[in-house]
Amino acid sequence: MEKHVYISIGSNKGDRFKNLQKAVTRMFETIGTIMNMSKVYTSPAFGFESAEFLNACLILKTALAPDVVMQQLLAIETELGRTRTGGAGYEARVIDLDVIFVEDEIINTQLLHVPHPEMQKRRFVLLPLNDIASKVVHPILKQTVNALLGTCEDVSVLKPIDETLINPITKFNFSQRNFIAIEGNIGAGKTSLATKMSEDFNAKLVLERFADNPFLPKFYEDGPRYAFPLEMSFLADRYQQISDDLSQLDLFKDFIVSDYDVFKSLIFSRITLQEDEFKLYRKLFYIMYKEIAKPDLYVYLYQNTERLQQNIKKRGRDYEQEIEDDYLNKINMGYLEFLKNQTELKVKIIDISDLDFVANRADYLTVLQQICS
Repeated sequence: MEKHVYISIGSNKGDRFKNLQKAVTRMFETIGTIMNMSKVYTSPAFGFESAEFLNACLILKTALAPDVVMQQLLAIETELGRTRTGGAGYEARVIDLDVIFVEDEIINTQLLHVPHPEMQKRRFVLLPLNDIASKVVHPILKQTVNALLGTCEDVSVLKPIDETLINPITKFNFSQRNFIAIEGNIGAGKTSLATKMSEDFNAKLVLERFADNPFLPKFYEDGPRYAFPLEMSFLADRYQQISDDLSQLDLFKDFIVSDYDVFKSLIFSRITLQEDEFKLYRKLFYIMYKEIAKPDLYVYLYQNTERLQQNIKKRGRDYEQEIEDDYLNKINMGYLEFLKNQTELKVKIIDISDLDFVANRADYLTVLQQICS
């Protein structure tokens, strides 16, 4: 489960704005997606004499545990040149990163205290936080950020600067895409990737409704008997779903991302059906296929069979546990044969055999980069 973490950032040594931007970039690369950022403010040093700070706040969406987030923040501080002195009071710093809120949680560990125990006393935290979270309620004080700002006794004068921090997610540009299909073998992670992309890039998500198919468990038990009704039901459902979802304009989404393309029906049926059944199926398929909108980008996630089996075992669907390597190999070959001869679609094949974009954020960003390149 991903959570929203509210972070205060500050710098008063060296190139202060550059330090903030570097920290933002590293948080995006190592912790999670940046959902919102405040203006950057100048503020006087709080509690000691020193050069003015630049301060801002941001909201991160992350699957990491709060203590792990704090560990990553400390690592970023070290990377950017800060040396924390144990027991020291207020001091000048290249970069300062503090967790203010983790949604409405109250956390007291050796590493982390949330909400930040001093936040309500510090205008340099409250003013930028008010830019992006004015209605968020302090889970202990039971007041909104805006109310805390109004009663804060800190009289420091903060001024916004003209420069704004750049969200690193903007380097991944999907503005030219209307419909992206993520495809791959069983267990390749196409649903995970499509879901993550929809959340990070404001896309309408279309997921294959395989879980509702009553023939699927039966097919894995008795393939020859149930292959034809399975493939026909999949084809009918995929046709209806794609037709319905693509015809419904969503003004609040930037594009559509799905975890399948309807052509998979022909790929799977060629493997599962008898020759005479396949010939009939293929006629029906092409009648439907010519009426369906095609993706303007088709992404195929190639995963080796050993990793596919590991993923299948990990997600634990009972009816998938007896899938044989030979079946997965045939599916891979079917997809690659289709893609090799494909002329209508823009296709990107991404080898993810050595990547884990679900557990490793760096791998996820690598896949995004390849999709955008």
